Amino acid sequence: MTQPVTFEGLKLRDVNGVRAAIRSGRYTGHTAGLAAGKLQTNLAILPRDLASDFQQFCIRNARPCPLVGMTEVGSPRLPALGDIDLRTDVPSYNIYRHGELDETVTDVSALWRNDLVGFALGCSFTFEQALTDAGIPMHHIIADRTVPMYRTSIETQAVGPFGGGMVVSMRYIAADQVARAIEVTSAFPWAHGAPIHQGDPAEIGIADLQSPDWGDPPCGPEGVPVFWACGVTPQNALTNARPEICITHTPGRMLITDIDDQTNAILN
Repeated sequence: MTQPVTFEGLKLRDVNGVRAAIRSGRYTGHTAGLAAGKLQTNLAILPRDLASDFQQFCIRNARPCPLVGMTEVGSPRLPALGDIDLRTDVPSYNIYRHGELDETVTDVSALWRNDLVGFALGCSFTFEQALTDAGIPMHHIIADRTVPMYRTSIETQAVGPFGGGMVVSMRYIAADQVARAIEVTSAFPWAHGAPIHQGDPAEIGIADLQSPDWGDPPCGPEGVPVFWACGVTPQNALTNARPEICITHTPGRMLITDIDDQTNAILN
């Protein structure tokens, strides 16, 4: 039996070591804080007949759905982003059938078809290292937890069958560091960019911060709740579209690429 690897055991490994542990099934946990300096992405895989509409949905909703890579039809590879196999290189996958979550697996090789198209979408995990480097602590990473994510009342721009509400991730930021957090994350438009809201969660339709729709409840010292557009948004859109099959990453368990996460950044 393959020996599992812990989060602590992977923290100091490079991207190749992290990917090898994921590909072999030895690590199935969250990826926040792993392979520092490398772009992490959300994943969506769906049949070819819906791919064009989904691509346009991402283009029109670039804040929650920043498209950074797209496969050829039937190919599980993303060579522009690295030595990646979409069938094995995510810690765990959600399988939706007709809009309903049917199962969660750690390998989708047996489900792969020659009509599937994979999409890699930018992820806020990418800018978390920049926030940490700027002296803004990421309390969920320190606690080895998954960032909290919430449905909101903010509507996306619909394309074909794809639409629905935006999902956001939240981090408590000390009041005197909020301006710096906005400045830092604004340099990462391919990873959701600047926050979309700060302060009262009720203003964007969130009733209880302690009850996230995905991830773990917020941890660490309370500060100003700051909300970023989240790559779980397209999962909402995909379930609303109800394709006969759709494969996504499990929230918090991302695809890690070989791309430097500050490529094209304009950090000061």
